[in-house]
Amino acid sequence: MLEHGGNLRDAALRFGRPVPDWLDLSTGINPQPYPVPDLAPDAWHRLPENDPALALAACAYYNAPLMLPVAGTQAAIQALPRLRLLSNGPSKVVVAAPSYAEHAHHWAQHGHQMRAVPYAGLRTAVDSCDVMVVCNPNNPTGATVPPYCLLSWSQKLAARGGWLVVDEAFGDMTPHISVAPWSDRPGLIVLRSVGKFFGLAGLRLGFVAAQQQMLTTLADQLGPWAVSGPAQQIGRAALTDRTWQHAMRTELLVDGARLHWLLADHDIKAHGSALYQWWSWPQMQAVAFWEHMAQRGIWVRLFEHQACGIRLGLPPHEEGWKRLAQALDDWHTQDKQ
Repeated sequence: MLEHGGNLRDAALRFGRPVPDWLDLSTGINPQPYPVPDLAPDAWHRLPENDPALALAACAYYNAPLMLPVAGTQAAIQALPRLRLLSNGPSKVVVAAPSYAEHAHHWAQHGHQMRAVPYAGLRTAVDSCDVMVVCNPNNPTGATVPPYCLLSWSQKLAARGGWLVVDEAFGDMTPHISVAPWSDRPGLIVLRSVGKFFGLAGLRLGFVAAQQQMLTTLADQLGPWAVSGPAQQIGRAALTDRTWQHAMRTELLVDGARLHWLLADHDIKAHGSALYQWWSWPQMQAVAFWEHMAQRGIWVRLFEHQACGIRLGLPPHEEGWKRLAQALDDWHTQDKQ
């Protein structure tokens, strides 16, 4: 399995510090999760038949014509390469790089001819592939592609039976760049997640927006009872709670700016989204920073493969902000010596 952020047990074993003592900044997950409501007693008892109200709530929230609930977008990421192989055989696949590593991993595993292409090269790469996968906004860099570009690429791919897969797992803070409203077009597949903005990664709930035939085929591939009863009830509550969503967006914009400027005050030129910041560094410097933070019980995400750098998420409370600031002070002082 690929390495991901949030792996605190690995951190505890490697650095000899108990899990509760860590400040986990290794993911881009909102540290202020949606308050889970009380569940109906039958949520745990009944087989989780699909609740149409959940899909309708997702369509309204994401402004998409049709949506299929799935057990986290990871389920779709693993299923789509299989579906493509069954329907079209081995395909030429371009995955934007760097990005969420599971995309490239699964397309390569299923016999497709997969290549990673930097975001700057996607415009020309679309003419030489059957499938293109783009994270928008990108994880981990925060890079974005304008909707008009994505829709143009989608049209070109669809004309020859191709797909454009757009992973918008971190798109809640930038709804203006979403292509979900056009996901009823041929060959366009959009992935959305409840785990990031709503801070409910443990719920394992996501959605796929696409044409009805694609969603039907994907649902058949995933099988019955794909989303648990509790996940359906909690997801519906979160997606329809406009008051919480508005307040949280405001709070995250403030905290995201605070993190950006905290890093800038320590001579770190970062960029990203409201939920995380990213910067590239030479490998030795990135590893040294990662170890420096780990020695102080702060777990950050180190990238060493597609692009070398650090991703840093938001602290969950004021004590965490102070702890991060002190660790950055120590790093800055040490770095100047």
